[in-house]
Amino acid sequence: MSMEASLPDRPRLARSAPAAKVGIVHLGPGAFFRAFQAIYTEDAMVAHGGDWGICAVSLKSPAACDQLEPQDGAYTSVTLAPEGRRYRVIGSIARILAAPEDPQTVLDALTSPEVRIVSLTITEKGYCHEPSTGMLRLDHPDIRADIETPSRPVSAPGFLVEALAWRRAEGRPPFTVLSCDNLPNNGRLVRGVVLGLARARDPELAAWIEQTVRFPATMVDRITPATTADDIAELARTEGYHDPACVVHEPFRQWVIEDDFTDGARPSWDAGGAQFVRDVAPFETMKLRCLNGTHSALAYLGYLAGHETIADAVADLPFSALCRQLWQTEILPTVPQPEGEDLGAYCDALLERYCNPAISHRTWQIAMDGSQKLPQRLLGTVQDNLAQGRPVPGLALAVAAWMRYVGGIDETGGVIDVRDPLAQRLKAVSDGAAEPAGKVAALLAVGDVFPKGIAADPDFREAVSQAYEGLCQRGARAMVAALTAGEPN
Repeated sequence: MSMEASLPDRPRLARSAPAAKVGIVHLGPGAFFRAFQAIYTEDAMVAHGGDWGICAVSLKSPAACDQLEPQDGAYTSVTLAPEGRRYRVIGSIARILAAPEDPQTVLDALTSPEVRIVSLTITEKGYCHEPSTGMLRLDHPDIRADIETPSRPVSAPGFLVEALAWRRAEGRPPFTVLSCDNLPNNGRLVRGVVLGLARARDPELAAWIEQTVRFPATMVDRITPATTADDIAELARTEGYHDPACVVHEPFRQWVIEDDFTDGARPSWDAGGAQFVRDVAPFETMKLRCLNGTHSALAYLGYLAGHETIADAVADLPFSALCRQLWQTEILPTVPQPEGEDLGAYCDALLERYCNPAISHRTWQIAMDGSQKLPQRLLGTVQDNLAQGRPVPGLALAVAAWMRYVGGIDETGGVIDVRDPLAQRLKAVSDGAAEPAGKVAALLAVGDVFPKGIAADPDFREAVSQAYEGLCQRGARAMVAALTAGEPN
């Protein structure tokens, strides 16, 4: 019997105070939005007031609406702190709509003069673009439908363009379009797909959008595990009410926002710690290399060493030492200084996050899709170091661990369930060579992963080959311990 089933009935969470007037429409009110932007908006209104209530719009699945509507938009934020769970009811969502059921009501909300920001967390696929180019896919079924019947949009770009077209026709100022998806250059991405659809409809409309609409870039960071039935039951047991819309998340959060809003109209998100900056790009590089880079290193080396989660790995002293060594000697020298950021303190906070036992980030999960992740997370850092003549022993060990991992056999001889678009090809390449040096050379030749400059660099090839051989002979933990102790391979 589940924990939830064993509990007596609890009353449903209900809003305790009137909702603020709507000033933001948000497309995609999933768990991350509720664990992130909605909480920042609550903090802004608590600190400084303002009519910044959120109209939350589900574009596809009605699940979020079904959870939030009976509670008038209120829900519980559950912080998974090392010392235990903390609960807080969030009331910034003032209205809930399901676009497939009533697209006209959504358009009415988007065209309301009180709405000054339209934000999005719709995941990469919601932008209906070609990831390799960033261009809108005019052949996408939803985009074709939005071109044929613009008054009944189905895609996020379709709703944005139709609402902006209506505002232009009525002489109303545009809203700011704010992507909060975890994508590089997200402001430029959403601007490109909106302009792509607008040009397909009306070049004059596209020109107006290009001249008047602001698309600030953002960098978002907060680990938000999926809410489970046990999470809902634990909340009911502890707080005495039922809330299927609750979200769980780590204590840490970071939101960096390009300060470029139409007429400067925005909530005081900085009251909750958001950072308004001129250029988000250095923060993206910081996160990608410092966080995602060490996450991948811990994923492959930690998995091979038998650690199930990131917290398990960094509880093993050589692995926490590996993170510090990577940051200090190989990663931070390649990171441009973000505006107002203390890079050393940022890395200290990362290690504290990794140590949180309440967040079960499995090394196997982070290891997925490595062929797609390595170029951004590790190889860009490698390339910058090589260009400056700096050695990369830690990054070479991490790359060698990835190579060992995609070979499909762990240190005990067990089969690894490798989840990667290139999994079969990478295993065949690895199996095609008998010796470690041959396997490394063959995998470095996979152009979908390794740029030619890196693959051909003799120092890097030698460092990865030695690391791979050491992994085979000594194992991942011993190699990490030797590296962080300053021992030669």
